[in-house]
Amino acid sequence: MEGSDRTVRRRVVVTGIGLVTPLGTGTDRTWDNLVNGRSGIDTISRFDASNQASRIAGEVPDFDPARWFEKKQAKNLDLFVQYGLAAAVLAMEDSGLAIDDGNRERVGVITGCGMGGLPTIEQYHAVYLERGPRRITPFFIPRVIPNMASGHISMRFGAKGPNLALSTACAAGTHAVGEAYRHIVHGDCDAAITGGTESVICPLAVGGFSSMKALSTRNDDPAGASRPFDLERDGFIIGEGAGMLVLEELESARKRGAKIYAEMAGYGLSSDAFHIAAPPEDGEGAARCMAMALRDSGLNPDDIDYINAHGTSTPLNDRCETQAIKTVFRDHAHRLAISSTKSMTGHMLGAAGGIEAAFTALSLYHQLVPPTINLEHPDPACDLDYVPGTAREMEIRAAMSNSFGFGGTNGVVIMKRFNS
Repeated sequence: MEGSDRTVRRRVVVTGIGLVTPLGTGTDRTWDNLVNGRSGIDTISRFDASNQASRIAGEVPDFDPARWFEKKQAKNLDLFVQYGLAAAVLAMEDSGLAIDDGNRERVGVITGCGMGGLPTIEQYHAVYLERGPRRITPFFIPRVIPNMASGHISMRFGAKGPNLALSTACAAGTHAVGEAYRHIVHGDCDAAITGGTESVICPLAVGGFSSMKALSTRNDDPAGASRPFDLERDGFIIGEGAGMLVLEELESARKRGAKIYAEMAGYGLSSDAFHIAAPPEDGEGAARCMAMALRDSGLNPDDIDYINAHGTSTPLNDRCETQAIKTVFRDHAHRLAISSTKSMTGHMLGAAGGIEAAFTALSLYHQLVPPTINLEHPDPACDLDYVPGTAREMEIRAAMSNSFGFGGTNGVVIMKRFNS
């Protein structure tokens, strides 16, 4: 839609989903494990974590680079790029969107990543110290910079529209989806491959988060360690993976008969302007972000039936998010179904928002809310309906996905069930 009228708000739908997560590679496998309440968290196998305070993580269990890349190419791509590119391929296959000379300048790629190629930095710092600068691979810089996921995805598909990489900590994936939605709404492109990717399960990252007392040390019970909203929660579990969506302008999707998972409805973003890592006790910034997304969507608070919560399993976050939800939704807060899928995946940092946006779209498509597992001892300060233990079939007219990141950055997207 070349030169479209920017005063006309175009409708945007989700037509493709690709997932690489601790619950498995592929959307069907991940979704099946998610709704059946299976945990993807286990003892770290990526490296010897015996000297770490936290020795558990949500590693992707079945990712085979040979399925996606030639051996030489895989060697030159950090794992966060591999995950992001694989998820994008899955999303594009699911969507059936063809990119050719007729539309390639109208297809964008917008991704989020919190920390980039930290494992590569760790690896080649050791090489530098032990063997000197001449032994650093010329692919070092292209492996570590956060925009390489979006760059490789655009090159893989020949997408020449907007190409962006956002690095807003744990809100990066949500911000990417929200910005892709806005670019389509305003006519900058007609479709976008968007989401988040992250892979930093390495000694430096685990040690760094542990030094902040952010990670769970429930090492003897990996599957039970991520317990959002539970009184006995003691920190988040680091996870990895990627979640990519194909967003498309509605008329484009209709013309080619695309499957539509959900319709994008609203996007909000805000700053706490409070602390580098902790939210304010009243969740004020998160509340403003949710309210902004609602205003953008044109929906009322009581139109929302489900929230995929940020729900990290840290004492402060879960309490503050609960308060923020109460502030925005008032009496309706107690009628909402809320779940933290991080109870099964762990916290995938910059990838979380992309993966959880995909979960939100799938919840709308299947009319099914994933559970919050390990919620066995409810925290009195977290007194809403977190769908404990078992997935719930219910009517979901509209759903919200929340992400809040270090630095006080917040992102929220709203989707609704698609009605032609």
